[in-house]
Amino acid sequence: MFENEIRQVTTTSQDKMDLMFDTWLNSQHLDFVNSEAERAYQERVLRMKNVVQLKVPDRIPIYANIGFFPAYYAGITTQEAMYDYDKLINAWRDYILDLQPDVHGGSAVPGPGRSYEILDYTLYLWPGHGTASDSPYQCVEKEYMKANEYDDLIRDPSDFLMRKYMPRIFGKLQAFQKLGGLGSLLQMPFTSTYLTTFGHPEMRIALEALMSAGEEAIKWRKAVSTCNRQIAESGYPLVAGGSTLAPYDAIADTLRGSQGVMTDLYRQPDKLLEAMEKLAPVMVELGAEAARATGRPLIFIPLHKGADGFMSDKQYKTFYWPTLKKMIMEYIEQGMVPFLFAEGEYTSRLDIIGDIPKGKVIWHFDFTDMALAKQALHGIACIAGNVPISLLNTGTPDEVRKYCKKLIDVAGKDGGFIMTSGGVIDKARPENVRAMIEFTKEYGVYR
Repeated sequence: MFENEIRQVTTTSQDKMDLMFDTWLNSQHLDFVNSEAERAYQERVLRMKNVVQLKVPDRIPIYANIGFFPAYYAGITTQEAMYDYDKLINAWRDYILDLQPDVHGGSAVPGPGRSYEILDYTLYLWPGHGTASDSPYQCVEKEYMKANEYDDLIRDPSDFLMRKYMPRIFGKLQAFQKLGGLGSLLQMPFTSTYLTTFGHPEMRIALEALMSAGEEAIKWRKAVSTCNRQIAESGYPLVAGGSTLAPYDAIADTLRGSQGVMTDLYRQPDKLLEAMEKLAPVMVELGAEAARATGRPLIFIPLHKGADGFMSDKQYKTFYWPTLKKMIMEYIEQGMVPFLFAEGEYTSRLDIIGDIPKGKVIWHFDFTDMALAKQALHGIACIAGNVPISLLNTGTPDEVRKYCKKLIDVAGKDGGFIMTSGGVIDKARPENVRAMIEFTKEYGVYR
């Protein structure tokens, strides 16, 4: 919808960023419930723009890193949130309108459970299908890419994902292993041979399952879009325009798994590095394509296997940071804002990750020492975080307010700070989440 506008020729990356923020700010596609909601929406987007660009906003913005929290807040199970789309809409909308954070992550976290069922999805366990009906979902780590398959991934990532990875994570797509290479479509004599695969009965079963799962996913997408639109039209912007993964995590999370990739660090480091270089532009486009379509500049990038404890600083500088930095720089060049969620602790990485342009990036920290993060990134990048989920789950509102005050005094000084939880809050006590939001609105005002 916004791609032509965003792709206009501009002279600098700052021009492109300003254009994307203006598109997000104006949101001509929204029909606000009233003029007050429209004004509040614009104030919240402007607050985010100022904090990203290291200008002192009117007050500290508040981001809701919610996970399945709205389901618990509404008194429905996480399973219901994944299967009953009306309940999903009501829960997410009511939570936002009640607690009123500045921006939110949207309602797409509870994916379409029926689609996963239809395809026999084995990469994750989800509520009612491997985890309890009131629990979040859980990734099942395995070596979905074998140690000797790096060359296949490097040669053609899309082909590898379709013919090897997909049949390994979707039980109903086993027939995809028999597909020929797409290069066969370049000439008629080869095309006829390629097409024969689609005439096999097992391929019909696979394609019918894929179509059924897609039809269900469309219903889910309509519900999610309706929910996000209703929330936006009430004055609360959806924060991310797209999302993606760091190249190392794309391999370590689900292709090779933690054990597999840690072995590769020592046994075949050159193949690992080559694969990450190959995946970097793929992962950039994954986020950029969505941001161009939505007109929102922030690209959410959860960072997993680069945290302290997963690898040494030397390994981080060699295997994790170079391709991640390439992605960051490419997003900045396109006028987009990398929103990096450093899950776990990143304290030992602070001297490394500040090697980026000023006022172009958000670093969201989980367990990282926020005083050290402010010191290392002051004048370089906006930081966000890091009210502990343990405190939000088990503490009192007074304890939450005390922690938030310390955060604001230290990390919020001179702007460049977004208040949010360290990790995903899920089962946090509602009164504690409310205390975090309301206290920040009262105390986090710049005078």
